[in-house]
Amino acid sequence: MKLHKLILCTLVLVLHGLVHGQYVVMEARGVNFKSGQSIAINAEISLKEGERLVLIGGDGRSVTLRGPHQGPIPGKLSSTIDPKQVLGVLLANRDARTTSVGVVRAGTASVKTPDPWAIDISRSGPRCIRDGDSPELWRPDSRGDLPFVIFPADRSWRADFRWASGQDRMRLPELARFEGVTTLLVNMDQQEFALSFHRIPQIIRDPVLLSVWMLEKGCLQQADALLRMLSQQLSEKTN
Repeated sequence: MKLHKLILCTLVLVLHGLVHGQYVVMEARGVNFKSGQSIAINAEISLKEGERLVLIGGDGRSVTLRGPHQGPIPGKLSSTIDPKQVLGVLLANRDARTTSVGVVRAGTASVKTPDPWAIDISRSGPRCIRDGDSPELWRPDSRGDLPFVIFPADRSWRADFRWASGQDRMRLPELARFEGVTTLLVNMDQQEFALSFHRIPQIIRDPVLLSVWMLEKGCLQQADALLRMLSQQLSEKTN
């Protein structure tokens, strides 16, 4: 799989002392930065009252700046990255989030998706997709033929679908009405689930950055799937 090759190549570079001299913008509020934009680690940042900037570093950590702020980015981003330390930071972040009351109550942490881009529609919660991509829907239990309906939050339209017996994945077709929609309601098996979508810029390909992004947005199932792949690849490389 392409994702496996991407992860392996990234880890190989990291193991050879890849220099991460930049942060990546994950979120910008009221400030002239764009999501996915790179910022040098020694950059001077100026934020006014009410402005907010969330940055991701190659060491697996995120930094949130709130205005008023004038000066460099606080903290120190290491010039060389130890992959084991990065993975440890990511796993600690994941564990902290999955033990929260809301996640345990929803049961999200206990259901493992087959890969980071599988969108579980059998429970409510945040989901991450690449900007410009349509979601690839997934259900944990593929037994039986099962219809389901998708609505936007305002229920201004509906789209009817059906799982075939044995089918567990389905690419959501190109729906013009889905463009710009951030929340979808899924009615399936007499239950309704709310999915909130967070789009990740196509330029973000580094699996460490993807993991942090997913964790920060609450896409825990997907982040967990990516971290399992990272752990496996690192284990294979170091053994």
